Amino acid sequence: MKLSLARDVTLTPVDSGAVLLDGRRGRYWQLNESGSTILRKLLDGDTPDVAAANLSAAAPVSDDQARQDVMALIDSLSAANLLEVSS
Repeated sequence: MKLSLARDVTLTPVDSGAVLLDGRRGRYWQLNESGSTILRKLLDGDTPDVAAANLSAAAPVSDDQARQDVMALIDSLSAANLLEVSS
C-alpha cells in the first residue's frame, strides 16, 4: 500500500500536531500529535503495520487497537479525498 497526499493538499506541522489544507475546497483538517506522526510515517513509506507498531510502542494502546486506529486514519483521510491510496 502506497499513500500520498491528494493533489492540492498540503501538510503543515504545528505545535499540537499538523494541519492539512485542502486547497481545492479551502478547508483545513487538524491532526493531533499521534495522527500527525502516523501520517508522516505512512507518507514516508511505512506500512500500516509498521506505523501501528510504532504507535503501540509510543502510547499505551494494544497492538490491535493501534492497527485499528491507523486504518481509521487512512480511511477517514481517504474518504475526505485528502489521501490517495495505491497498491
